[in-house]
This record gives sequence, C-alpha cells and structure tokens, in this order.
Amino acid sequence: MLRTALIGFPSSGKTTLFQLMTSHLEAPRAGHGKIEAVIGMARMPDARVDRLADLYHPKKKTPATVEFADLAGAGRSGAQALLDVAPYRNADALLHVVRAFRDPTVTHHADAIDPAADAQAMDDELLLADLAVVEKRIERIDRDLKKGRTSELERERDLILRCKDALENGSPIRGLEMTDEDRKMLRGFQFLSAKPLLLVVNLDDADAPLLADPARAAAELGLAPFLSRPHTGVVGVCAKIELEIGQLDPADARAFLADLGLTESGVDRVIRTTYDLLGYISFLTAGEDECRAWSIPRGTHAQLAAGEIHTDIARGFIRAEVVRFEHLVGRGSLAACREHGEVRLEGKEYVVQDGDVINFRFAT
Repeated sequence: MLRTALIGFPSSGKTTLFQLMTSHLEAPRAGHGKIEAVIGMARMPDARVDRLADLYHPKKKTPATVEFADLAGAGRSGAQALLDVAPYRNADALLHVVRAFRDPTVTHHADAIDPAADAQAMDDELLLADLAVVEKRIERIDRDLKKGRTSELERERDLILRCKDALENGSPIRGLEMTDEDRKMLRGFQFLSAKPLLLVVNLDDADAPLLADPARAAAELGLAPFLSRPHTGVVGVCAKIELEIGQLDPADARAFLADLGLTESGVDRVIRTTYDLLGYISFLTAGEDECRAWSIPRGTHAQLAAGEIHTDIARGFIRAEVVRFEHLVGRGSLAACREHGEVRLEGKEYVVQDGDVINFRFAT
C-alpha cells in the first residue's frame, strides 16, 4: 500500500484537493490542542483494468490504490507536530499543496501570493523538524559510546552527522547519497525531509495552459530550483476546474479536458505523478472472479510480487505465467497468446515489468 500525506499552509486548497482525490467529505479536525489526520483512498487511474474486464467480464474489477492523509493544522502547528502523527511519520511521500491562485476573498497566510516563498518556508519547517530529531539522537549515541564503543554505533553516528551537516546547510536528507544499509539504519527515524516530495501547485483557472506543462509552470512560478533536487517533482492542478469536472458526466468531462489540451484531470495527474515519483509500477491479474492492478516498487522480483497477492503464494511459488497486457488484449485471449508464443514461464528471480499480466503457479 502506497501511503502519502498532504502538507500545505492555510488556504492553499490542501483539504479541497484531498476531498477531490479521495471522495472523502469529512474535514480534518483539530480540537483540544491536538491535530488529527483523516485518511482516504484514491484509485490509481489505469485503463488497462477496464480493458481486461471487457475480456473476462469479472465479478469485480479493482484498480491499484494510493492512501492519502490530510491533517488539520498542518502549516500552522509547524512540521515538528507532524512527527507525532502516525500517517505522516509513516508516509512514503509528502505532497505539498502550494497556493498559486489569486483570490482576494481567500486570505493568504503571508498576505502575498508567492509559491516559491511558500515552498521554501515549508521546506525549512521540515529541515528544522528533522534537525531536532538528529541532534537528540547524536546526544544519545554519544552517551552510549562513553559506556562502550561498537562499530555499529560509530557507523550510525557517522551517518547521523552526515544528515546533520546536510540539514544545517539547508539540504533535505532525500538528497544524500546512501547505501541500502544506510537507508535501513535511518528507517526508524522516519525523517520528513527524507521522503520524496511532490509540489502540487494550485493554479488559477486563467493559468490553465500551465496545467499540461509542469516544467513551464515551475519556471514561471520560481519553483525550478526545487526540481533540481533528487526525488522531487511538480504537478499543476486547478481546484476550481476540478470542482467543475466533478459535476460533469464522463463524456462532458473528457470534452472539457480536451478543450484545455489535457487528457486527464488534475486529480488523476496528482495520483499518477505520486505513483511515478515513488518508483512504483503495476502488474495485473485477470480472471472471471476479478481483474486487478497491484502496486509494487520497480525492480521487484516475481516471488515478492506474488506476496502482494498472498503470502502463501510467495511461500509456495513455482513459476509465474507472464504475458504482456498489449499482447493479451491484442489477441483477445490467453489461449491465442499461447499459440503465438507470447506466454512465458518465469522463475522467482524474474523482474516484474509494468503491464505484465501474471498468473502465479504455487504449491499449497
């Protein structure tokens, strides 16, 4: 399950976007000095599931999903407060909703529309929150080293000091070069600035031409420097347009988007870009019971992919029967693909590719 969390200053449109993506109408609550997250699920747009359903006529079809969390007070209480909220601490990525729309009836927290300044201010909040955690950990390690030196503690101290240097120089932890062992050592800290970051720019409807060109939008709004950082992306949305699209039937919505030079809604672009930023792909399963897309990190081996369906399938893995989605829908049936040599038997070390349709053979 992909887990993402929305951050943003007041009046950025953060909660509106959350509700549009998840169809979750409950607003996040803040009471008794405590902030609470609201969790919602968004469907990963994938026409391949629909195409497979046309072939198999299953009892149900299930797209891949992404979990989003929204938090009352995020941006007011400071990033340090996010460390105490599990859906934020455990998130795989952060989505910073940045206000770029101009509406005199909606107060801006800094009394001026400046997307680059807001992005930097939030980044600074994340760095300071992580720096507090780093400094506390260094104090603890130094005390432990006085009791007895170990190579593991010394390695951790060296790594934490690298993080401290980066943070003090205004660089997020996500930009540091690390080994798999380094990342494993830091995993328990759940540093906010270590998480991939997607800047979601909430534009005016007058800026609709920028929606299809996020690089141009970033350049015009002063956000280009952020995109030079590793594991950072940008996507443009217009909440006002998205609200209009949500009231249209599918055919009218497609026509409306086409007039704007777009092929999908801003909500779908945010979900898809999040998926890509995290380096995830989808493999597919198809049958009369269900046609479904499954989320896995790029580079996942077949046996681990089988475990996404059920641990018993991974444990008893024998072979993966693999056919490309385009071959299956092009031929019209798995039997026809077999006749043309397009169905392969792969072992547990096979690296699953986006768009693979897989039937796992396993022993019970």
